[in-house]
Amino acid sequence: MPFDFYMPDIGEGVVEGEIVGWKVKVGDTVKLDQPLVEVMTDKATVELPSPRAGVITKINFKDGDICPVGKVLVTIDDGNTKSEPPPVHAHAQPKAAAAAQQIQVIDATQSRDRVLATPATRKLARQLGVELGRIPATGKHGRVTTEDVKRAQAGGNGNGGGQAHGNAMVTLPAKNPLGYAEERVPLRGMRKRISDAMSRSVRTAAHFTYVEEIDMTELVMVRDRAKARAAERGVKLNYLPFIVKAIVSGLKKWPQLNASLDEQTQEIVLKKYYHIGIAAQGPHGLVVSTVRDADMRSIFDLSREIDRLGEAVRNNTATRDDLTGSTFTVSSLGKLGGVLATPIINFPEVAIVGVHKIEEKPAVRSGQIVIRHLMNLSISVDHRLADGYDGAMFLQDVKSLLEDPTTMFMEMI
Repeated sequence: MPFDFYMPDIGEGVVEGEIVGWKVKVGDTVKLDQPLVEVMTDKATVELPSPRAGVITKINFKDGDICPVGKVLVTIDDGNTKSEPPPVHAHAQPKAAAAAQQIQVIDATQSRDRVLATPATRKLARQLGVELGRIPATGKHGRVTTEDVKRAQAGGNGNGGGQAHGNAMVTLPAKNPLGYAEERVPLRGMRKRISDAMSRSVRTAAHFTYVEEIDMTELVMVRDRAKARAAERGVKLNYLPFIVKAIVSGLKKWPQLNASLDEQTQEIVLKKYYHIGIAAQGPHGLVVSTVRDADMRSIFDLSREIDRLGEAVRNNTATRDDLTGSTFTVSSLGKLGGVLATPIINFPEVAIVGVHKIEEKPAVRSGQIVIRHLMNLSISVDHRLADGYDGAMFLQDVKSLLEDPTTMFMEMI
């Protein structure tokens, strides 16, 4: 008989997901736990497995569509002739299996009080004092967008430059007066998630940036000596694990930087664990993967984990746990790191460090001009929760450990 598979509640306030791509089509025979569809949420891209073995009879959302939690994604004929009891409550749907776990699915669209909007949009509405239920929705499937909220807060009705269609506004693209060739690409998927996250961070945190020059000469020699031993263990050793270790040590001295702000309770949450986010370019844009319990890992173990996460991001196989839960982020472009940058804080964290390229440059040591391996580190800090002194002293502690790796290893012990 037909079995309806509902969009599961993936957690952390997620109320909808964008269909990235189906791995099956109508008429396909699927096995239990066979991957059905790839879904992108505000938090991560996840692969949903089949809760039943059977034949796909109906697919309700196509690639690029937004599917609310609790809506039927796909119908599977499992060959069972026994009927199943209907849902007990209008808002509760049958439990859907995902990776052998039972997930209670809540239909967020059945109640008129539940407006369809992403968590980022809801937070912006709270900050601006705008009531979501009174805003004309212009997004897909009646979704209220961040642009809708901004227009409502500004007092506009969204009619400027657009035409009304029912309750939604459709903005007409501006024409190119000179006739030059243009291409319009929909802002969605990973690029949309990045756009929303960066905008939210800039709107929320009071950014300031501090920069320090680091003499990496001693660490370059340590790394060169350790490369052979690392290779014997299958580890490709670079500088990032050393930088992560130094940062963790600094965070233990300056705990206000390993924190977040609970805006609902107006409490600063000081984290007693060290999950370091690594911001790097993936095939679909900037992605932050999370090295959990970085304080408990060796340099070699950190290197393995950073490589594993990087590979998962490049292959688009990173799990939700791989991409969430960081307490402090490091942004690194490796050899393309440039001289200086002002990285945007990874919301809701307090600070982010930007790692720039190491170059041989002349430096004055003991009155003599010598060639040293120099690198800049920049830190952006949320001035609401930490002062300039905190950010500067934290980076000074990181600098001292990187410039004298012996003290770093003592701190690790």
